[in-house]
Amino acid sequence: MMSDMLRAPAEVKYADELDYLESVDDGPKPFSWRLSPRMVRLFVLGSERADGLDREISQKWFGDRSFVERSIVTLASDRGLLLIGDPGTGKSWLAELLAAAICRNSTLVVQGTAGTTEDHIKYSWNVSMVIAKGQSRASMIPSPIMTAMERGVIGRFEELTRSTSDVQDALISILSEKYVSIPELDDDNIVFAQPGFSVIATANSRDRGVNDLSSALKRRFNFVRIPVVTNKKSEAEIVRFRTEELLRRHRIELDLPPTLLDILLQSFADLRSAAASATSDDERLESALSTAEQIGVLEDAILHSHFFGDRVLRAQTLAGSLVGSLARRSPEDLAILNKYWHGVVEPRGKKDGGPWQEFLDGGREAIATLS
Repeated sequence: MMSDMLRAPAEVKYADELDYLESVDDGPKPFSWRLSPRMVRLFVLGSERADGLDREISQKWFGDRSFVERSIVTLASDRGLLLIGDPGTGKSWLAELLAAAICRNSTLVVQGTAGTTEDHIKYSWNVSMVIAKGQSRASMIPSPIMTAMERGVIGRFEELTRSTSDVQDALISILSEKYVSIPELDDDNIVFAQPGFSVIATANSRDRGVNDLSSALKRRFNFVRIPVVTNKKSEAEIVRFRTEELLRRHRIELDLPPTLLDILLQSFADLRSAAASATSDDERLESALSTAEQIGVLEDAILHSHFFGDRVLRAQTLAGSLVGSLARRSPEDLAILNKYWHGVVEPRGKKDGGPWQEFLDGGREAIATLS
């Protein structure tokens, strides 16, 4: 089944683990949850020897345990959960994993954009059926959020602050009243939320000021702030985990040399430090320098090596991918990267040689090509 999907949702990808956890779970479950809160946490963070399970459960989200526990407690109280943080901190992935573990369905998603309307979180109509038979529940098209209400499961709202105030106001009613009125119908014109319904929303902290959340909507969410991963070991685990998934998906057999992973992590750490000390936006890369962008750089380098190289990941290819991914503005970003390559990478290349020298050469070549 997964072979027919470009990207399988978490409940399909980890179906075996979820089936096993359900079979051994004897803990109390809120509402209609498929797993107890303890097992939900275990599914997300992975098992340890002390858990006493017959099989290992893989770790899928890398971050502080307290963030996961607070998220689970919030959903068990039927309050809305808002995961907020910088781009690439794993908010959407955590939301998907939580929905998969709690109700085995993470696909009831609304994507917040400037074009998202109230219909996207309530309902719309099948025009041809309305013309033929008039308005009825049969001719109504429920939104993913309304479907989640009817089934008593988790609905997801991605990039909440990207949607307009009208859409956000409609969500207030759903979160507080737990029902949706359908004024077009005379009978059967209210959809009530079933026990277990809740909403997990995500918001990009860099979008502050796009469409700020009202105080009324904020009161209906519990906030969990997901920080940028700064621990090098944790970030290496995330990048390695995602890269191994990529290799399996593309059926690529290619080794990820630890030295090159260290170079990638160190480069991002250096660039973040430079961005933190910069005094103006022109001195900062437009990129958020997130963990997700590191994964993107590595993915680009791996695919390039596989299809156009000798199927060996080299520092020169990694440097070209990094420059190509981060140089979004010209000439500002190119000037920042050029300064970094001359001021930091060049001394390391002369001192350490080897992969750092190859990384230096690859970066210089990429910068010269884009200049």
